[in-house]
This record gives sequence, C-alpha cells and structure tokens, in this order.
Amino acid sequence: MVPIFMIGTQRSGSNLLRLMLNQLPEIASPHPPHILERMMPFIPNNGPLSRNIIFNQLVEDVCRLVELNPVKWQGVVLDRKQVADRCRKRNLVAIYGAVYDLYAESQGAETWCCKSLANINYVAELERYFKRPKYIYLYRDGRDVAVSFSKAVVGEKHYYHIAKEWAATQELALRLRNQIGPKRFLSVSYEHLTSEPEATARRICDFLGVAYRPAMLEYHLTDEARRAASSSNLWGNVTNPVIKNNTGKYLSEASEKDVRIFESVAGHVLDVLGYERAYLKSGEAIAFTASQIAAFDAKNKQLKEECKKLIDPADLMRRELQANLLKEIKKNHTGELPKIAVLVKQKHLIEGSARKDLHH
Repeated sequence: MVPIFMIGTQRSGSNLLRLMLNQLPEIASPHPPHILERMMPFIPNNGPLSRNIIFNQLVEDVCRLVELNPVKWQGVVLDRKQVADRCRKRNLVAIYGAVYDLYAESQGAETWCCKSLANINYVAELERYFKRPKYIYLYRDGRDVAVSFSKAVVGEKHYYHIAKEWAATQELALRLRNQIGPKRFLSVSYEHLTSEPEATARRICDFLGVAYRPAMLEYHLTDEARRAASSSNLWGNVTNPVIKNNTGKYLSEASEKDVRIFESVAGHVLDVLGYERAYLKSGEAIAFTASQIAAFDAKNKQLKEECKKLIDPADLMRRELQANLLKEIKKNHTGELPKIAVLVKQKHLIEGSARKDLHH
C-alpha cells in the first residue's frame, strides 16, 4: 500500500477532506487517533524494542489508543499478533502502518489516508519506513484558522500563540514541498476546496491516481459523517454540504487588534500563500515587548481554561478515555526503562543469580 498523509494545521477543513476521500472505494480514511503525535514522546524511554516483550507492549498500547478513539473505527478487529507480524521493522511507525493497513483491508480499500495533521513533524520517520508515500498539504487563511481555534475546545486561544504555531507549521510544509516535489506532494487550499469542491476533488484524484466519483460531494450523508458529528462539536459541520461562504470570517469575527497581532507574527507566511493582508503592509511588524508577550501568555491560559468549561460532558468523557490511557502509558514509561522493561531486567538478574548458585 502507498499511504497518503494529510498535513497542515487543524481547523483547516481536514475533516471535510477526510470524509470526501473516504467516499472513494480505493481509499480508507478513518478518523485519526493521532498515533505518532501521542505515542512518539514515549519512544526515547521505551527501552530496546528488539525485545519481544517491550515491542508487544507498544503494539498493545497503540491498539488500545485506536480502540478508544472518539470516532470508532468500524469493521476492524485489531489482532495484536497480526499487527506485530506485519511490522517490517520494530518501531512505532511500523506499528502505525500495520494498524492502518489492517483497517484498509477490512474496508476493501487498496490504501489509506491518515488525516493526523501533526504528522508533518514526523515526515523524516515516514519517509524512512514507507515507500514513496504521498502528502496532501491542506492550508487555510491563518486568520480564519485563528477565529476557529478561538471558539474550539482544543488548541491555543490567543491570536499571538495561534499565529506562531500556524506560521511555523506552514513554513515546515513549504520546505517539505520543495524537498519532496509535485509527484508526491500536493498543496490544497481550504478556500479552493470549499469554493470549487468538484474541481478541487478532481485535482486531488488525479494526484492520487484514482477516478473522481460524485459521491465525494455526498460525504455529509454518510454514517461516518454522522458518527463524527455526534462525537464532538468540533466536527458538527460535516453533516452539512460544503459551506462555500466560510472564508474571510476574521473580518467580522476578529477585532482589528487581534488581526494586527496575527499579521505581525505571521504576515510573511500569509504573503507566500497568497493571502492579502488586512491592516499591516508587507514587511511591517509590531515589535512586542517581553511584558506584552507575558500578558498574551496569561490571557491565552485564561481563555483555554474558560474553554474547558464549555466542553460537552459526553465529548469530555470520550476524550478522557484516551487521556487516561496516555497517562497510564506515561507512568509505565518513566525513567530509563518502562516498567515492563524493568521486570525483564529483574527476571534476567534472578535467572543469572540462579545460574551462579548452581555453579557453586
């Protein structure tokens, strides 16, 4: 299978595009459990994966993460042995690929697309393991992204922080575009996807080497869309047809002060991507003082705390299932070796001591 990775920043239409691609019989595109983003931080402390007991524990952890995903994967049973046996190497990326391969096969698809946009930070690892994978870089006017994040239950809330993260991600994507080349890297703007959905979908299909199907634009009628919408307010719009007038929202929903902050921090990236500035001219930027940035930090923290209080209890419960699992994994993987590796080490010490006793 030649996998497809969607990369970019959240709140840019990735759920819309995922559901459109999921309508193609050749491609399975489940809601992502963000395997690499969530599990990679544990790997440096994960002990020698060459040992069966440690590698199998990582397989177990990844499978449990998938099984607790807020939007359930339908029609697949993650047999741990099957997952382990499919891994060409003993690392997290191999487990990730094996899990997605099994899902694609369960759906009768030829390949799969992962819409975990944070995978942009792990392209080096993806390139080492997968054979010539393809990337769809989905981007959106960062000021509209900021408006969306300011109302979402996830992510940063102050325009200064959103602008910094957005700019850094787009800069990385643009560097990757130059390195990987057009045969395996496609740039798609949210604005084109929503204003010209059929033309954009056809362009994506050409890039992927599959036939365009009108069903791509009927994604909102699917059970997968309904499951996503019912799982979180974040994805409520996916049961609606493409919203064609969902751009330039920052002009009416953001203050001039906030837009000026965003354009000061990320205006150079807006320029590269072809978005016109609203207030600051090209090359113009506000020099924020240390005390101003400290105030931004405090406000961002306050806004994030306020947002937590607005999360739907059912949505929060689903999110906490995965969060609690990650806390458990982190607890087991603290120190130089995870708990399971310590048990292995103790076992070897006991066996070594027993052998010495036999010789005496």
